[in-house]
Amino acid sequence: MTDQDALRLCPLPDEVTLLLRELAAPPRLVAHLRLVHDTAARLTDGVAAYCPALEFDRAAVLFGAATHDIGKTVHRAELSGPGSAHEPAGRELLLAAGVAPRLARFAAGHGSWGPGTGVEDLLVSLADKVWKNKRVPDLEDLLVDALVRAGAGERWEVFLALDELLTAIGDGAEERLAHQALFPVA
Repeated sequence: MTDQDALRLCPLPDEVTLLLRELAAPPRLVAHLRLVHDTAARLTDGVAAYCPALEFDRAAVLFGAATHDIGKTVHRAELSGPGSAHEPAGRELLLAAGVAPRLARFAAGHGSWGPGTGVEDLLVSLADKVWKNKRVPDLEDLLVDALVRAGAGERWEVFLALDELLTAIGDGAEERLAHQALFPVA
């Protein structure tokens, strides 16, 4: 779980690293979680700088990003193929490990969002997309709405600012994808 490349990724929280070791998480999964965690750090920093009035728990977002796919330790076929069985399994793994429900929820909810979804959940879901430069307009619109409600400005201004941030983060996707591919699935 060390970084041996030039990406200079944020380290995973110690409690997450220990949990991943206990679960014998595959190297590809650890690499993915680290990439999404690092993306979430960049995303939350950018959003907080743009709209300091937007209230959200940065530590919860980072924990959620670092554990969102932990259920793939049980549903390993979903490491290289589609599926959502890892979502409820991840929540249950985290709860069994003593993680608070408010943090375990990210494992079960990162794949679904809609009106009424909290800012932290939107940020985890968005980090899980934009790390590979995948843009999801409906998801981004929900975050734009939250920023507008927090007083970040007119909707068009907020949209452009978020687009600029996500484009900047997405620009490193090829390197992140290549990094993840270096690690075996099993």
